[in-house]
Amino acid sequence: MEGPLFEGFGGASDAVERSILASPLLGGGLPAEARAHLDRAAERYHLTDVAETHLFQAEAIAPDHAAVLIALYRFYFYKGRLSEALDVARVCVEKALRLNVLDENWRRVRAEDAAFGEWEALLPRFFLFSLKGYAYLSMRLGKLDEGREAAEKLLELDPRDRIGAQVLIDVLDRMEEETDE
Repeated sequence: MEGPLFEGFGGASDAVERSILASPLLGGGLPAEARAHLDRAAERYHLTDVAETHLFQAEAIAPDHAAVLIALYRFYFYKGRLSEALDVARVCVEKALRLNVLDENWRRVRAEDAAFGEWEALLPRFFLFSLKGYAYLSMRLGKLDEGREAAEKLLELDPRDRIGAQVLIDVLDRMEEETDE
């Protein structure tokens, strides 16, 4: 995969996104036309309507592809359209559940259901990062119970907390303490 897809969406893609998109399971098979639309969306990020049109065209070509989903997520997130970003995060969680052959409800996923403790295991990591995005956005949008539940599930699946769920829980705890005062 040549060149970064998302430089225009707020800086360099992080290592997780790069590893996901480089993976044959998640990043492979993106049609060239869809990639071209993602690249155009990144180049025209500052032109919201134009960039979004390119993202929709990429989505029409490859609707369930991780590269398209991540591009949509990042676009909405960095544009401050958090409700739409949450919708995409939900789709990513559902995709990750399918790819990992997990229960269709993330609340019923257990640590032994996948190799969540093996950082090199890309599909479980995609699930964890998708659920973290879902937890974070739920919190940002005032769905605090939902956000806490997702963050606690992350800690259950990743007790070493390499994904950073404890930070989300700490924020919620501080918010509750402030309202109790």
